[in-house]
Amino acid sequence: MLFPSLTSALILAGLSVAQTPPGHKPEVTARLELIVGSKVLAVPGTSLTKAETSKQPLIGTSDVPLKGTYVWLMIDQDVPSNFQNPSAGTRRLNLHALITGFTSAAEKDPVHGVYLLTSPVTTPIPYTGPNPPAEVPVYPHRYVSLLYETPAGFNTTRAQVGSTLGFDLAKFVNATGLTVPVRANWWNVAGEPRV
Repeated sequence: MLFPSLTSALILAGLSVAQTPPGHKPEVTARLELIVGSKVLAVPGTSLTKAETSKQPLIGTSDVPLKGTYVWLMIDQDVPSNFQNPSAGTRRLNLHALITGFTSAAEKDPVHGVYLLTSPVTTPIPYTGPNPPAEVPVYPHRYVSLLYETPAGFNTTRAQVGSTLGFDLAKFVNATGLTVPVRANWWNVAGEPRV
């Protein structure tokens, strides 16, 4: 017979929901709150439009304020390798944002109810909103936000990042000393059909 506290722990562990898309490695279960316009995204994988995501989202936490300094990046996991025929070929990553220097507010923002994370900079890669191509059948692109704790001595420049199209996340993480993301969330945006 399991003890009540052990049973509760096992049930809670089973209820942990990935905040990253299916198949994303590493899987992250701690939620990064994303605020797009006036709405806090309640469910990972929420469908949004290009217009809704044209401006950089606010990010934060709802459970506790974070201590330390953080790096936020957002990637599109589904960029076609063949723009003439997007449905053919493999998919690759595109880096849409890489911003350093995020710190957490000590008090919850009264409008959104989260501990907002803010940064004094928009570099080395400023936010670029989603712009997936139209595809038939429709192919929603997954835009994943990852928050990493900034390691000692971390410093990266635009030149060190290299190309944002075909971005190699694992290589970047290894080269810069980042470990695993501490928070994550994602949304999807589909290319609008050509008229």
